[in-house]
Amino acid sequence: MDLLYAQVTLRVIGGGSRSDLEDMNRVIAAHKLRPVIDRVFPFEEALAAADHLKSGAHFGKVVISH
Repeated sequence: MDLLYAQVTLRVIGGGSRSDLEDMNRVIAAHKLRPVIDRVFPFEEALAAADHLKSGAHFGKVVISH
């Protein structure tokens, strides 16, 4: 009831089963798929990375390295 009174939106995202994840990982490995990396930020520039992500100007993953 607290959620109802707080007028929040709750969204549930299903992730699939463990066997689905294992199947996906086999396909990724078999086809040597790699993620598209838009830009890598050093940890010290994490706020700039968040701004870049929020801007929507990226194509691919925004990475924060350590």
